[in-house]
Amino acid sequence: MSQKNEPGLWFIFWRQKLLASVEGGNASIPYCKSPGELGLKPVRTCFVGDLDGTACYGAECAGQVSIPEGMIFHGLRRLFGSLADSHFWIAGRAREILDWERTHQYCSQCGAPLREKTDERAKVCPGCGLVNYPRISPAIIVAVIRGNEILLARALRFPNGFYSVLAGFVEPGESLEESVKREVREEVGIEIKNIRYFGSQPWPFPNSLMIGFTAEYAEGEISVDKNEIVDAGWFTAKTLPEKIPGKISIARRLIDWFTDSNANAGANPDH
Repeated sequence: MSQKNEPGLWFIFWRQKLLASVEGGNASIPYCKSPGELGLKPVRTCFVGDLDGTACYGAECAGQVSIPEGMIFHGLRRLFGSLADSHFWIAGRAREILDWERTHQYCSQCGAPLREKTDERAKVCPGCGLVNYPRISPAIIVAVIRGNEILLARALRFPNGFYSVLAGFVEPGESLEESVKREVREEVGIEIKNIRYFGSQPWPFPNSLMIGFTAEYAEGEISVDKNEIVDAGWFTAKTLPEKIPGKISIARRLIDWFTDSNANAGANPDH
């Protein structure tokens, strides 16, 4: 995909952290013609897209860097809420593209160096013709509801006391609905019904696409697999764990949807 040559917003990463200036709780992305104006020499760059007529680029630095005055490299998740939402998700897109650029330099079929295609975001092998597209890993995430309760679980990798809705990657040859049923069955041993699409969210850590669903409990008793899930249970809107996902994630949107639905269901229609 061809690169533009005009000033724009530069989403510059170093060790998976994003360059930004933060003042008064608000973060901003550098606007310039190239990272060279900031004294930086990236090992790779990419054109990400346009945002309201402004060109957006990604860049990745390696080795030792001289951090521009007034700026600092921040973990991307920590910038949620201080960076404009549109800039946050463009940063995520830039990170995914740069990760793909770094990890797909050679053909996986014959080993030849890949070349960029100019008409689409892809790489083609000049030797065997194999075309590579940016990697996207689809994953389902589901809020299972039983009456006025939601199913939340604590994964082995979670901190103590942290609970979330169930999620997992889609397997080859599987529909999204089949993936939802399988993940719930494998992780907590219950059956579900009435699966409905909720929404989706790119999750650039490193390249997931989260596809959210709601579902109703059908039958079975909770039996955690002990490999990925160490605890799970039913919670009402008033008994949610203290530690749940932050507002950055679709997991939190699902939980908020549940609490809002229960609040509306319990509201007095005369008030």
